[in-house]
Amino acid sequence: MSTDIDAPVETARPARRSLSALGLVAVLLAVAALVVFFTRSGTPGDASPEAGFARDMGVHHAQAVEMSFVLRDKTSDEPLRSLAYDIITTQSTQRGIFMGWLQQWGLDQSSGRPAMAWMSGHGHGGPASSATTPAAAMPGMATEEEMNRLRQATGRDAEVLFLQLMIRHHQGGVEMAEGLLKLSDRDEVRALAQHIVDGQNAEIRMMKDLLAKRGAQPLPAP
Repeated sequence: MSTDIDAPVETARPARRSLSALGLVAVLLAVAALVVFFTRSGTPGDASPEAGFARDMGVHHAQAVEMSFVLRDKTSDEPLRSLAYDIITTQSTQRGIFMGWLQQWGLDQSSGRPAMAWMSGHGHGGPASSATTPAAAMPGMATEEEMNRLRQATGRDAEVLFLQLMIRHHQGGVEMAEGLLKLSDRDEVRALAQHIVDGQNAEIRMMKDLLAKRGAQPLPAP
């Protein structure tokens, strides 16, 4: 009786060993897949290029929106008013996306890290990235003195100064977005960065044309 019971037990052992081996292979494959997934798609950390880009570009966009509100209230020129409106709506929307990303990633909206530190060693910043003010560290940002001049300017002077400052501002924004494209493989961040590059380059061309019609030249690129 006992030999009848032992026989199926003996024949089952190889099958169990085979199942265990297959199970181990499946687990290892699953772990490898998870490693690849989280390496590429894991939540960005506080010091990541994605977090730095979202924070700094949010500040950069905020100044562009402020400049556009100032100009919109100073001019009756329809192409300029339309441009100002487009910048206000587009960049306000993008700022909301940046802040939403940071919230989704469980990160603070601001950071004690220096502005542009995420691009240090990648074409911008280096030691200069420790500048204490965003205007000093971020490419294309207007200084407070330039912002005051824009607020006080009227008529054609206001239009020319706005175009000069915004062309340089957009050139800086393009530089930041292109920097992100070199550092990140996160699809949604790259997609928005590329949209910024394309959209702001198109607006730069438009603003240079508007500036030329006013007999003025752009400021030096940042």
